[in-house]
Amino acid sequence: METIIIILFVAGYLAITLEHNLKIDKLIPALAMMALLWAVIALAHMPVFEVNAELRELEATHIDEILLHHLGKTAEILVFLLGAMTIVEIIDYFDGFATIKGFIKTRSKRKLLWLFSILAFILSAIIDNLTATIVLITILQKVINDRETRLWFAGMIIIAANAGGAWSPIGDVTTTMLWIANKVSAAQLIEHVLLPSIICMVVPTFIASRYKAFSGNIDTDMDDGEPTKSKYGATMLYLGLGAIIFVPFFKTITHLPPYVGMMLSLALVATFAEVYSSSKFSISNIDGESEAESHHSPVHKSLSKIELPSILFFLGILMAVAALESLGMLFHFAGTLDEVMPMLGTESSGELVSDLVVLFLGIGSAVIDNVPLVAASIGMFSVGMDDPVWHFIAYSAGTGGSMLIIGSAAGVVAMGMEKIDFFWYLKKIAWLAFLGFAAGAIGFILIRNLVLNG
Repeated sequence: METIIIILFVAGYLAITLEHNLKIDKLIPALAMMALLWAVIALAHMPVFEVNAELRELEATHIDEILLHHLGKTAEILVFLLGAMTIVEIIDYFDGFATIKGFIKTRSKRKLLWLFSILAFILSAIIDNLTATIVLITILQKVINDRETRLWFAGMIIIAANAGGAWSPIGDVTTTMLWIANKVSAAQLIEHVLLPSIICMVVPTFIASRYKAFSGNIDTDMDDGEPTKSKYGATMLYLGLGAIIFVPFFKTITHLPPYVGMMLSLALVATFAEVYSSSKFSISNIDGESEAESHHSPVHKSLSKIELPSILFFLGILMAVAALESLGMLFHFAGTLDEVMPMLGTESSGELVSDLVVLFLGIGSAVIDNVPLVAASIGMFSVGMDDPVWHFIAYSAGTGGSMLIIGSAAGVVAMGMEKIDFFWYLKKIAWLAFLGFAAGAIGFILIRNLVLNG
């Protein structure tokens, strides 16, 4: 029966990877794979186990108990993401991101490259790399008229956004997964991964700044911007970003799961949104009628814009990987890795774990979605919280996807917004992303071995 399980998982995985070729949304195979895997386990009465991380052994349990356990862990991530997405949509409802355009004062392409890269790096650490990419490419389309120039900028934004998301517990779905699973703490993640992530962003940006594509000035009239929809845009931007940043501090102080703090932040932002929207002339719609007069709640409208397909995809893929973990497959695979490649590993917490495996995970995330890869690694490795292995996984999975435009959510959304050709990105941007990834990885290993372990 284990063979059937593996076949179902591989088939589902292939369907997810070939989403664009099959013209089928990846949430469909993810949900089908999850349901079929657990159905086979139940019908075949296969034994299921819970991994005891402290004793590093499998403990037999009942399918109802392990299913509820994994559903609870998955729900923590999904509720957290729902809260963060809603806050971002509320900010957008008040046109808060238009405030960022006010920071753009230069016409120099080289200066704009650094400005957009730094903004992508910082924003992605707060509102996640996907949203940061959407926001910055939207601004890019209003600032730069020439499409070929915009393609270059969009490619560099992808690299910077993925690098920025890797060092923050709220910057990427994979780092959020590791944080919620208590594999990393916010402070230690930032301490270990921030500098490698900066290297990952700076190296390709510096090289690209020497390119002809970024020489000279842009031809645009940046003074003819569209008026913002609301006078509260800047206030909601800073309030929303501050509320999201507050979540790690709330977790540190209360030791409650992150989604609790995110719900508190959402309640705070939603309260101000409702108060501001009740002002008669706070926000005007297309017909000139205020939102207060048309009785539309900004919170309800923001909730209606959340990407539920993404939430359902995460549900399917995380519960599918949980099925493999419950059967003990990931636990045994990790044991095999330790036996086969002990000489390539680095000793941490009494267990040999290969740096090469983690690097392959990062490179693999350019081809295969990094969410299931990280979910599998959580089930594979039994090293303790804040072990350097988890920090390296956060870096590799977060930045490795930049090497192909389909390798990250930021790349896929940029591809759709600017109609970027896969092979254009492969030829022009991929090698820059690889250099950044490799430089950051070398930086991480050197810092770990020479400084932190020194």
